Amino acid sequence: MKTSLLAIVIASSAVAVGQGAQPQTPGAAPQQQAQPGAAAQPGQAPQQKKEIKDPAEYNAYVGAVQQQDANAKVSGLEAFLTQYPNSVMKEDALEILMGAYQQAGNQQKMLDTAQRVLAANPNNLRALALLAYTKRAMADANQNPQQNLAEGAQFAERGLQAVQTATKPDGMSDADFAKLKAQVSVIFNGVAGMNALQNKNYPVAQQHLRAAVEGEPNDLRNVYPLALAYLTGTPPDSVNGLFFIARAANLAAGSPGQAQIEAYGKSQYTKYHGSDQGWTDVLATAKTNPLPPSGFTVAQYVPPTPAEQAAELVKTKSPKEMSFAEWELVLSAGKPEDADKVWQAIKGVPLQMEGQVISAAPTKIEIAGSSDDIEKKRTDIILEMSGTIPDRLMPKADSTLDFEGTPVSYTASPFVMNMEKGALLTKAAPKPAPRKPAARKKPAAR
Repeated sequence: MKTSLLAIVIASSAVAVGQGAQPQTPGAAPQQQAQPGAAAQPGQAPQQKKEIKDPAEYNAYVGAVQQQDANAKVSGLEAFLTQYPNSVMKEDALEILMGAYQQAGNQQKMLDTAQRVLAANPNNLRALALLAYTKRAMADANQNPQQNLAEGAQFAERGLQAVQTATKPDGMSDADFAKLKAQVSVIFNGVAGMNALQNKNYPVAQQHLRAAVEGEPNDLRNVYPLALAYLTGTPPDSVNGLFFIARAANLAAGSPGQAQIEAYGKSQYTKYHGSDQGWTDVLATAKTNPLPPSGFTVAQYVPPTPAEQAAELVKTKSPKEMSFAEWELVLSAGKPEDADKVWQAIKGVPLQMEGQVISAAPTKIEIAGSSDDIEKKRTDIILEMSGTIPDRLMPKADSTLDFEGTPVSYTASPFVMNMEKGALLTKAAPKPAPRKPAARKKPAAR
């Protein structure tokens, strides 16, 4: 969310309220103004423009809002609000005071004044936007992030409701009022969406963050979380997520985070598409389009089934070239003719292998031979020994074992190969490095 957006919202308060919405001069004829967006109904009096009837109050108000120096404006408005606490212009004065504190760099007083604005009008858009924005900024700065973001979201939800029923301030044009509502809506949706994302409420996060990005497409602080809301949702929306992560990478150009964002986007693209081919095209599309263009899509990679993998394996390798895991794949998932081809090549043939011990007894060892089964600690080989294993050679569970055995049968699901004539193998010790002959000492000179 751009800092300039909040600055525009707050600064426009001083312009719109301080100038266009000044009260009528005491004694002037009352002006009538209809409710925004709707004509006055027959028999219903239009809303009257605010009027200060006391000349002293009027002069105090105008004198304060016309101050050019921020501190002078703060002093004048605080004095006005103290002297005239029930003024018809109280809310307007507080809005301008809020902007004056912001201009003076006094954030705490700015926030306190925002709360005073809400005490005067709980639906004041600028005050709600300021509080929502600031709470998110504090969370981003790791200042009690969970609580501040949750509080910011509360102001944001109130703000989104207030936008629906807000009435146009005195002196503000329809265009400026529409612009104000659009600006604060970006803030409200961004904060509400970010809070939902942190709480893993992905549908709500997507809804609010998408609305914020549609309102301000170049705001990285909303575009990047929107990409995450799509990519990490359950289920993920990978096509939208990949577009917006590419968009975020473009918006982050030149910043320290660009490489990280782009690397993450590329990895997600490769995972979804099956390769990184076409990723640069997505980056180019996202650079020139703020939102996914019509027809934008990314083809999803569909991995081959185990049966398809087995068939391809038999085409490209002979059984003797295959690993134990590849034998397991063909024998458990391949077509009968492929499984038979592999089995006939290894049945009755003494094989020397390595595996991980699952359990061991004097005449039988259960072993995991494939990496998947080793990880799951699942037996896929039962080795019947040729004789009894001495206690001193008994292998321990989870240890790596070199052995020899002859396949005699197998079950396809769950896969287990039965081997007989088992024998433990000992790895040959590495040969010691050749010793250099000792150097002969020269005889001492006489």
